[in-house]
Amino acid sequence: MVISKTASQSDVSVHSTFASRYVRASLPRFKMPENSIPKEAAYQIINDELMLDGNPRLNLASFVTTWMEPECDKLIMAAINKNYVDMDEYPVTTELQNRCVNMIAHLFNAPLGDGEAAVGVGTVGSSEAIMLAGLAFKRKWQNKMKELGKPYDKPNIVTGANVQVCWEKFARYFEVELKEVKLRDGYYVMDPEKAVEMVDENTICVAAILGSTLNGEFEDVKRLNDLLLEKNKQTGWDTPIHVDAASGGFIAPFLYPELEWDFRLPLVKSINVSGHKYGLVYAGIGWIIWRNKQDLPDELVFHINYLGADQPTFTLNFSKGSSQVIAQYYQLIRLGQEGYKNVMENCQENAMVLKEGLEKTGKFNIISKDTGVPLVAFSLRDNSRHNEFEVSEMLRRFGWIVPAYTMPPDAQHVTVLRVVIREDFSRTLAERLVLDIDKVLHELDTLPAKVTAKLTGNDENAHNVALVKKTTREVQLEITAAWKKLVADRKRTNGVC
Repeated sequence: MVISKTASQSDVSVHSTFASRYVRASLPRFKMPENSIPKEAAYQIINDELMLDGNPRLNLASFVTTWMEPECDKLIMAAINKNYVDMDEYPVTTELQNRCVNMIAHLFNAPLGDGEAAVGVGTVGSSEAIMLAGLAFKRKWQNKMKELGKPYDKPNIVTGANVQVCWEKFARYFEVELKEVKLRDGYYVMDPEKAVEMVDENTICVAAILGSTLNGEFEDVKRLNDLLLEKNKQTGWDTPIHVDAASGGFIAPFLYPELEWDFRLPLVKSINVSGHKYGLVYAGIGWIIWRNKQDLPDELVFHINYLGADQPTFTLNFSKGSSQVIAQYYQLIRLGQEGYKNVMENCQENAMVLKEGLEKTGKFNIISKDTGVPLVAFSLRDNSRHNEFEVSEMLRRFGWIVPAYTMPPDAQHVTVLRVVIREDFSRTLAERLVLDIDKVLHELDTLPAKVTAKLTGNDENAHNVALVKKTTREVQLEITAAWKKLVADRKRTNGVC
């Protein structure tokens, strides 16, 4: 005779995950729960919440790689438990990093002799790479000023106002003045002439951007080098150049091999590049390469032996995963120069497809250049009724994440939308995006311009209010500010930081 019994609450094996008690009650969000839960329930709870994230493939705001080949995924997972800093325990991983450094140095035309090893290191993205480069410039400048018996407490860096926020972080964290060249209408990168005018005896370097975050444009590093050489000759200074090639470092060598921006220019002393952007690796890997050993002061390099052997280290953090280093090596040998060129050409062609599609609508001005990072930055020709922030917000209904933002000073009145073309953004997706943008524009045209009406004083609900006539420019700036506040408020509501 079979005797049946009622399963206890602890006997969860007879329940499906969604029928268990673990998904019927909410877990504490900001405190560790008192009791354990089954692994299946933990997985399902987290997986369900993550479904509310955007689709990385449709995140056109990001330069960061969102797809790699399955074979590389396997290598990443196989190395997920390796701590890169344990060089004595994982010597092959260290060797792969050194190979990557040398491959990238040769790609950037570093003046290396036969058998000479390149000077560089893998980092956690270009932000850490820029911090390390900045520290090297600062220490070299301080040492020089000490030798000359001059004050060394007020270093500065000259950049364009279009620099990425990591430069502002470096300046604030390490007490370096950031002297920014302002932008202007139609010219959204650093002007070399104005940059060199701002250089003084306390300038530790001039930072040029190879691939502006705002519109993908390459700054004229060759022109900057020539002007700075002349100024150094006149003044007796030796102000160097750093190239922030986070986005463009893996593009220019393959699409524009004749463009002089790298170590072919004598004043370029260091270059950073993001492996996780057009180096085609998942997020978490960057590289900093120095021209030669003399450009990295010895006192910045630490030597440790408590992991089993003497190990030189120059990083801001210590422990980090090995997976991204291995993934970068995979891409370099898997694709080679031929493969990288094919990928970059394909990205550039898809950017042209998107650009031409937007131009055919007749409603956009293209802000980006054909030469540079494969992206399309564009703005509305007529934003008197609706603006770029509204277009960005409504595109999310189709799954697209397309950022809208204002330019830095002195072009802050210009608002743009930007689409970054990555390896996994196909021509079909480019054509689909144009169709969806066109749908959004038609839908916006059928809606009342509520924000515009309120700001111009034409709101039908506004009674007995003294109206002040505003200029078109004032209205445009207020509309932009209102939409930026709306987007920020929604992000705060959603708990996004």
